Amino acid sequence: MLLANNIYFKRNKIEILNNINISISPNKILYIQGKNGSGKTTLLKILTNILKPKKGEIFWKGKNIKKNPFNYYKDVTFIMDSKTSNINLTVKENIMFWSKLFSSKTKIQQINSALKLLSLDKYQNTLVGNLSYGEIKKLELSRLIIEQKKLWILDEPYIGLDNYSIGLINQSIINHVEKGGMTILTSHIPPDINDLEILNLDNYENS
Repeated sequence: MLLANNIYFKRNKIEILNNINISISPNKILYIQGKNGSGKTTLLKILTNILKPKKGEIFWKGKNIKKNPFNYYKDVTFIMDSKTSNINLTVKENIMFWSKLFSSKTKIQQINSALKLLSLDKYQNTLVGNLSYGEIKKLELSRLIIEQKKLWILDEPYIGLDNYSIGLINQSIINHVEKGGMTILTSHIPPDINDLEILNLDNYENS
């Protein structure tokens, strides 16, 4: 379970987040919504220990992530809304890098099947810099299959994707939580997924 208590964050004297509380347990999906500038990406970076809140604490499996960051990272995949793959490597080289980096136990056949579903199989030897934005997005989302972590944190996972690919991502999320996983996501496109828990950051303005 992930718990975030009384998260407060200020940047350049401007209050971004105030008194945010989150609790997410296995088999759950938390959808964080809010208009531009409401602090969605900032909150995800705090939840992944990239940014430090001015106030508040975050616990994973009952332990403060500040004191146990590596145990926390072993269970978390964070896919940002910006590109993180190496544009000077091919699709296959990026996948091999991620597989080694995260000591992936995912079989190459599973990865190849995922690439085929995402229509990336024909681009395995293509430099990432030559792919479209949507193709790069799908490549980076393949990390969910490669890493197989318990908690998925996704920032705008649908941007640049067609309806078919969005459906695949939604089904992947559903399958993940049905197996005991957890997902936190932001999106301007409301997820077509049942039983979402919703945190609307617009409700915390001037609170």
